[in-house]
Amino acid sequence: MCHRGDADKREFLLVTSRDTGRWIIPKGWPIRGLKSNEAALQEAWEEAGVRNSCATTDPIGSYTYNKRQSTGFEIPVETLVYAVEVEELSADFPESHQRTRKWVTAVEAADMVAEPELKAIFRDRS
Repeated sequence: MCHRGDADKREFLLVTSRDTGRWIIPKGWPIRGLKSNEAALQEAWEEAGVRNSCATTDPIGSYTYNKRQSTGFEIPVETLVYAVEVEELSADFPESHQRTRKWVTAVEAADMVAEPELKAIFRDRS
């Protein structure tokens, strides 16, 4: 969960998914050799251009969603959410041509994402 600013001026970074274009937070699968929070930073770079930033050591929450496979089947996935304080944002990043990104308030983010548990995490920050 990438964020910038303090208290009532805090904003959160959402990106569009590559398949459906819905609003999500940067996320991914575990990466061999990296701790979960380090993998979160790697995904924030690849999906949103977040650079030189820090992630919390422990997750701030989790949510579940159904990941659609290329076969059409869906599998349930639990996603750990780490807070990432964004220090730098690059315009050129690996998935820059596949995603749109947007800074929004916690209330706006809760309205934009689809997953109920992720909505609740955003609402807890508003």
